[in-house]
Amino acid sequence: MNFSMRGITRQDDPTRGDELVNRAIIQRLLNNLEGYLNDLRSATDITHEKYLSDVRLQRFVERTLQIAIECCFDVVHHIISDEGLREPDSYADAFTILAEQGILPFESLKEYQLMAQFRNKIVHYYDKIDPEQVYVIFRKKLQTFDEFRNGIEKWLEGRSP
Repeated sequence: MNFSMRGITRQDDPTRGDELVNRAIIQRLLNNLEGYLNDLRSATDITHEKYLSDVRLQRFVERTLQIAIECCFDVVHHIISDEGLREPDSYADAFTILAEQGILPFESLKEYQLMAQFRNKIVHYYDKIDPEQVYVIFRKKLQTFDEFRNGIEKWLEGRSP
């Protein structure tokens, strides 16, 4: 099995339309993001005590947060690529690029950069994850994803169809 994407170009993408930023791709990603957030928000039975004592619940929350963050990265990188913006130095820098272009608000930039750092921790330092930190994000920081989605949708609305 070959996992390489070498040789695949933007022109090979059958979902690609004529406009630079393919709204259908971004909307699909934002819909996916909303679904992941709904999964987390509907988990009202996960109390602090249950969360700390059940590793399966911890993995559900961690993985769902990770893929929600990956959705945000996919949106950001799609826009950067299609708009011909500078190459990001890191996942956190990708959010900076969109803030520099007025696509995302600078006021929220620190939260988005923390999101990128959290994703890196889950992916690369999974054995050092603090369940308390994850629980706080799970219960108190999901609005950061809503703000991201709203910012991207507002930017899309301001572009000609």
